[in-house]
Amino acid sequence: MAQTQVQAQGQARKVPDSVKELTSIDPWLEPFTEELAYRRSVADKWLDTLTSNEGGILKFADSYKYMGIHVNKDNSITYNEYAPNATAACLIGDFNNWEHDVTPMVKDSMGHFTVTIPPHKDGKPAIEHNSRVKILLTLPSGEKVARLPAYIHRATQPPKEYNNPSYEARFWNPTDKYIFQHKRPKLPKSLKIYEAHVGISTPDPKIGTYNEFTDNVLPVIKDLGYNTIQLMSIMEHAYYASFGYQITSFFAVSSRFGTPEDLKRLIDTAHGLGLRVLLDVVHSHASKNVEDGLNMFDGTDYCYFHSGGKGQHDQWDSRLFNYGNYETLRFLLSNLKYFLDEFSFDGFRFDGITSMLYTHHGIGSGFSGDYNEYLSPFAPVDKEALAYMMLANDLCVQYSKTNDCTITTIAEDVSGYPTLCRPRSHGGVGFDYRLAMSIPDMWIKILKHKSDEDWDMGGITHTLANRRYGEKCVAYCESHDQALVGDKTLAFWLMDAEMYTNMSVLSPLTPVIERGIQLHKMIRLITNALGGEAYLNFEGNEFGHPEWLDFPREGNAESYHYARRQFNLIKDDLLRYKFLYAFDKAMNETETKFTWLNTQPAYVSLKHEGDKVIAFERANKVFIFNFHPTNSYVSYRIGVDVPGTYRIILNTNRVEYGGHNLIDEGKSVFFTNPLAWNNRSNHIEVYLPARTAIVLASESEIEQSGN
Repeated sequence: MAQTQVQAQGQARKVPDSVKELTSIDPWLEPFTEELAYRRSVADKWLDTLTSNEGGILKFADSYKYMGIHVNKDNSITYNEYAPNATAACLIGDFNNWEHDVTPMVKDSMGHFTVTIPPHKDGKPAIEHNSRVKILLTLPSGEKVARLPAYIHRATQPPKEYNNPSYEARFWNPTDKYIFQHKRPKLPKSLKIYEAHVGISTPDPKIGTYNEFTDNVLPVIKDLGYNTIQLMSIMEHAYYASFGYQITSFFAVSSRFGTPEDLKRLIDTAHGLGLRVLLDVVHSHASKNVEDGLNMFDGTDYCYFHSGGKGQHDQWDSRLFNYGNYETLRFLLSNLKYFLDEFSFDGFRFDGITSMLYTHHGIGSGFSGDYNEYLSPFAPVDKEALAYMMLANDLCVQYSKTNDCTITTIAEDVSGYPTLCRPRSHGGVGFDYRLAMSIPDMWIKILKHKSDEDWDMGGITHTLANRRYGEKCVAYCESHDQALVGDKTLAFWLMDAEMYTNMSVLSPLTPVIERGIQLHKMIRLITNALGGEAYLNFEGNEFGHPEWLDFPREGNAESYHYARRQFNLIKDDLLRYKFLYAFDKAMNETETKFTWLNTQPAYVSLKHEGDKVIAFERANKVFIFNFHPTNSYVSYRIGVDVPGTYRIILNTNRVEYGGHNLIDEGKSVFFTNPLAWNNRSNHIEVYLPARTAIVLASESEIEQSGN
């Protein structure tokens, strides 16, 4: 291997070419380059193997086209299933009256069973669309077990009168297959992500549908100015209250919400509106269900998973994949390509990356940031799982090039693993973004434990700005995690004492509601502007949804009361929720017009603890926040690097956002003074009302934007 000479820790050290790009940005990685190179080599060897055996990773990921049940051109049906421990297998279902051994399958040396069923005499497929099917496996002991085909494209819950909660596999072959009308939208300058769950997306206490989401929620997302949707709970899960994180059928989309064709219409309609759609993909673990899941599929606990304790996640009560297994890689990588090909998703948010990264799955382990915790050869890192993540990103990059699109990948990792979001070609893991998971924790702790006078301006800016250089983050002040019952949304922390009584404009504006509305806007704006290169919001939180989220379960008498989003509240002109909605829309629209998200990190020039003022510059915009509960400031001096004339482009104090119109924007023109201030070359003087934030842009940029 060719190598480059560098200096590290006072000694000459050679950095392998395969990872030298990593050290150009972060020299502190130099002591670990041999280990980084080895970790990259594990994935690179898989690429070589897949190229040799399958013709490349994309062709390997095309396995979904022949694994499972498929109709051939002559209307015969071929079924292929991996079950190496079974000694015999047959396909059973409505089509053959569930009779055993009528449709036997042939096993090859690799553990794959196949059968081809000729069409009926009239030329129609022998298995009717939407009819029930299973595979019947004979185990070495002679026991026969029935399973749902692993690659099945449709699984439904039987009627309640059957008294059987296990899902049923359905052969999906509609005559009216949905045809996409719109191409994938181009990647926007910056991602503004609307995290959503189809089932809870109606005001009514019921399970919402794909079609209802398409017709009723997509227009709201578009109006708010988001450009990307992140759909949760799409992959089929037998237990609704798992929030979609206990997957039973990986290639089936949730039948609770409608059909696969309905989901395709949703995504196509979103594309027509210019909205990209990401899938919240769960490859970190799988449901322990046996009858309608992958667990014990062929009678062993290691068909797709690790055997024994290594294959069990104790906290999640679920099964853990064996990412070093060839057929597991086939299953997972083709699962990704299936959703790209068949549903035109624009990318993935990978759930539970921390659990995958470490052999301890993050349980009982804190992460101090010491590189040895992640990159030492002896660190508890699952290198096979790491290689899978690299391969998944390789697939998305190659797919993007082949299909003239951009597939986006986001990692949910709480550990801060270095190089997670550096390109594979540089030796990184290859994700485009990671979730900035420390930010919502910070806001909850502040609202829960500190009075307004004790807010730490330095601590807030440190947490918001503290991220690895060159690795992009998705900033958010709350996601679905903070909306769940047992926790509180920011609006609840701020206003739950009066949200049910004083949110009407006909009632007096109380101190609690006034404080809540102002801080809700400011927290969102500073998180958006300072916290990352992309921004995420969970549906309903943008307007301060008045209730938490709780799915029907035994503990709440199977109630749907909290498993909904009350979008009707923003349509009521007498309620103050409209102010928060209007501000969220204005924030997104302003960022679209004056991009700051996907730019270089901000320069924080001021974090004044006494005044409770924060100021920073990003992408030549000036952001100023006065968090003080009572003090307003006249002619407050703010350092600015670029000289010129500045005007307000966003102001939380506007009356249409629930503010008090204390700033006359028509007269608010700020001329820089060449006197240096706070390590900036110039300064301006501004009026800062209490609990108000303003964003300034230069007059020249405003003129260029068309304002």
